[in-house]
Amino acid sequence: YGIQLRAKQKLKGYYGDITEKQFKKNYIEASRMKGDTGQNLIGLLERRLDAVVYRAKFAPTIFSARQIVSHGHIYVNGVKCNIASRLVKPGDEITLGKKAQDMALVLEAQSLPERDIPDYVSPDGAAKVSYVRVPTLDEVPYPVKMEPNLVVEFYSR
Repeated sequence: YGIQLRAKQKLKGYYGDITEKQFKKNYIEASRMKGDTGQNLIGLLERRLDAVVYRAKFAPTIFSARQIVSHGHIYVNGVKCNIASRLVKPGDEITLGKKAQDMALVLEAQSLPERDIPDYVSPDGAAKVSYVRVPTLDEVPYPVKMEPNLVVEFYSR
């Protein structure tokens, strides 16, 4: 139980301390989908707008990505969106607002050499990215090993 709980807390913490209610909702949705529940959970978490903004190097941390979204600096397909938990679909275009492009936070994030933009987020210039597809666990550049199968075991007990 302790190992499963730690795995769940690690995954939750990585995505900016998502609330338990939100995380469980994602798990339930992932378990209803076809295929491996663990992979589906990772896919759903990576589709969150704050996660995509972080992956696109518009923000240095997932927390600042959530703040940039909630302050209305992000546009999805040309429409302003301030909901960090919004799920983006493959083909969606995520654009950084004009004001935000000059923010020190954004400039700092774009200059970070140790973080690459993953294949499932395609850059279209400095302030625009396209969400190409839902990633698998192996494609997501986690700093530590994540174990979604333990999270699935935790919730299915």
